[in-house]
Amino acid sequence: MDRHAALLRRRAHAPAVLAGAGGGGLTPREATVLVLLAEALPATAIGRRPGVSVRTVHKPVENTYRKLGTRDRLETLLRAQAAGLLPAPRSPAGRRRAGTAPRATAHARVRAACIRAYLPAGTARTGAKKVRSVAIWGVFGSKEILGLKRRHSMRGATHAKWAAGAIAVALTATACGGGGDSGSGGGGANGIVSASWGDPQNPLEPANTNEVQGGKVLDMLFRGLKRYDPKTAKAQNWLAQSITTKDSQNFTVTVKKGWKFSNGEKITAKSFVDAWNYGAYLKNNQVNSPFFQYIDGYDDVHPTSGQPKAKTMSGLKVTGPQTFTVRLSQKFSTWPDTLGYAAFSPLPSTFFTHHAAWLAKPVGNGPYTISKYTKGSQMQLRRWKGYPGPDKAQNGGVDLKVYTDNNTAYTDLTAGNLDLVDDVPAAQLKNAKSDLGGRYINTPAGIIQTLAFPFYDKRWNNKNAVKLRTGLSMAINRAQITKTIFNNTRTPATDWTSPVLGSSGGYRSGLCGKACAYNPSEARKLIQQGGGIPGGRMTISYNADTGSHKEWVDATCNSINNVLHNDKACVGAPVGTFADFRSKITQHKMTGPFRAGWQMDYPLIQDFLQPLYYTDASSNDGKFSNPQFDKLVNQANGETDRQRAVQLFQQAEGVVRDQMAAIPLWYQNGSAGYSDRVSDVRLNPFSVPVYGDIKVK
Repeated sequence: MDRHAALLRRRAHAPAVLAGAGGGGLTPREATVLVLLAEALPATAIGRRPGVSVRTVHKPVENTYRKLGTRDRLETLLRAQAAGLLPAPRSPAGRRRAGTAPRATAHARVRAACIRAYLPAGTARTGAKKVRSVAIWGVFGSKEILGLKRRHSMRGATHAKWAAGAIAVALTATACGGGGDSGSGGGGANGIVSASWGDPQNPLEPANTNEVQGGKVLDMLFRGLKRYDPKTAKAQNWLAQSITTKDSQNFTVTVKKGWKFSNGEKITAKSFVDAWNYGAYLKNNQVNSPFFQYIDGYDDVHPTSGQPKAKTMSGLKVTGPQTFTVRLSQKFSTWPDTLGYAAFSPLPSTFFTHHAAWLAKPVGNGPYTISKYTKGSQMQLRRWKGYPGPDKAQNGGVDLKVYTDNNTAYTDLTAGNLDLVDDVPAAQLKNAKSDLGGRYINTPAGIIQTLAFPFYDKRWNNKNAVKLRTGLSMAINRAQITKTIFNNTRTPATDWTSPVLGSSGGYRSGLCGKACAYNPSEARKLIQQGGGIPGGRMTISYNADTGSHKEWVDATCNSINNVLHNDKACVGAPVGTFADFRSKITQHKMTGPFRAGWQMDYPLIQDFLQPLYYTDASSNDGKFSNPQFDKLVNQANGETDRQRAVQLFQQAEGVVRDQMAAIPLWYQNGSAGYSDRVSDVRLNPFSVPVYGDIKVK
C-alpha cells in the first residue's frame, strides 16, 4: 500500500487523484490503477509499476470501472475528470483564450486518436505531433503530457516516444470501432458478441488465407461442400447433395439447390469451379493453391517453373446447373473429406467482375456478413437473416476487436468490457479457473506447436545440420515448460500430429522417440557434431501480439542455454504483429528457427504432414524437401484402404523425424474465457469459437 501512495505522489497529478479518491470511493490501489490507465499501459506494465502481479491488477481495474459506472478506458478517463479524480482539460495557457475555437468533443478526440494510430510509418514527425495533440490535449493538460514524456524518455520506455501517442493508441483499441462496451444491440437474439482478435495476414480470399485469425472470419462468412462437425470434427455434407466415385479418382459432385450468396446470387456448380480455378492459377498468387494440386491439369495452370499453359484445370467440368465432375491426377480416397477447408469455398461472380470492391467488403454465403472493417481496430460481422443453412446465428453479430496484447484482452474480459477471449495468456492460466469459474474453457484441440527451420539457409541445411537440429530438440525440457509456463494446458509432443486424431486416425504416441526426450549430455554432443550453432548464437522468432509466445520462447532458449552452458547461445526475436511475422516467413527472411504452430484444417493425418513438409506445399514455410517423404505421401493419398493409407503416412512421418524437419514441442489445448453476459460458448476441435452458437443474455 505504501508503494502505491508513493507512486501517486511522484506523479504530476497525484494530488487531484488522492483528493478525489475518497469522494469517488476508490482505494489507494484503485486510484493508482486509474493513473496508470491514463498512461495506456497494458495489465502487465501496470503491474510492474507498483510492483505487483498481473493478477493483482485485474480486480482494481474491474472495481474502478464498476465504481465509476463505466465499461472502457475512454469513458473511465472522461468520467474521472468530471468527478475531479483526474485533472480537468485545459488549454496550454491554463484557460481558453479569446477567439479560439471551442474544444473538440470527446468523440472528435477519439476520431483524432484513430487517425494518429493509423498514420503511415513515413509520416512527418511534426504532422504526427499535431495529430497527437489534437487527440490528447482535451483529455490531459500540457504539464501532464510533458511530465509523462520526460518520465518515459528518462526510463527509456519502449512504448510510444511521446506518451500521448501511446494513450491515443489505447483509446483507439476500445473506441475507434464505434464503442468499447462488451457488445451492443441489447440482449437476446439481436445481441452483439465482442471477442478478441488479430488482423489477418492477407485480404480474406478463401484460397489466400492459411492462418488462424483470417480463418475465424472465413468460418463465419462461408460454407462449402463439406463442414466439420463442431463437436466431433467429422466431415459432413453441407452444400453437397452428394459426392460419388467408383474409383477414388473420378468424382461427381451435386450441389444442393436453394443456396445463395448474401448478395442474392444463386450458388451453382460454376460458383465452385470458377473459385477453384482462380485459387489454383499461378498468377493469382494464392497461398492455398497447392490444395488443388491433385486435380488434373493443375500443373498447366500452376507450373513449378515458367508461365502457365492454361487458366483453368482440365480436371474440372461443369456438367449441369448444380453438377460438376472432378478428375484427379491420381487416386485419393479421402479427398472428399478435405472439402470442408475454406480454400474450397464457392465465390460469387462479383468476386471476379468487381474484385477490388469484393476485397474491401467480402461477400460470402455463411451465417454472417461483414458490416465494417477497420484494420488495427475491429471487424463487425452481423447475422445474415437470409442465410438458408441449418446452423443459423443465435446472436445479432460479432465484433472482433484487435488486441496486440492478450493480457489486455484478458483484463478487459474480467472487467466486463469483452465477451470472449480465445487466447488466455500463459500468465493467467493458473488463475483463469478462479477468475472465471465455469466460464473458463480448457479442451483438447487439433493443434501442435513446433519450431521450424529455414532450410533455404545453408547454415541450417547441410550434411551435418540434422545432428544440430536433433540436438536442439533434445536440449528442450518440454515437461518443465508445459508445467511452469502453461500450467499443464499443453502436453509434450512425441510425434508431429495430434492426439485428437486418435490412433486409428494416425496419431502415434512416442514416434519421435529419443529425439524428443530431454537429454542435456546427448544434446551437447549432437550440437557439437552438427557444427555448433551457426555464428555461435541463434534466435527464435515469434509474433509478440498474441499467444503468450514470449514466455515459452524465453523458457525454450533458457533450456538450450543451460544445456550449452552459454546464456547467450539462444535469444527470442519478437516480431510486432502476427501479420508482419507471417510476411517475414512467406518472404523467406528467417535466419534461425521460428514458431510454427499448426491448427488442423481437417481431421486427417495427411493435413499434419503434407501441407507442412511436402515439397513446395502451401504451408511449407521453411522449404523442407525430401523425395522419400513426397513419395510416401503420394502413395498414401492413392491408397483406397484407409488403414493402409494411415500406415504410409506414418512412414512419411518417420522421414520427418529422421531429418528433424521441425522440432515438435507440445500439443495444445484450446483455452478460452467468456463473460457472464453470454452463454453456449464452446471451442470446436480446431480451437476456434463456434461464434454462431453463442447466445447473448
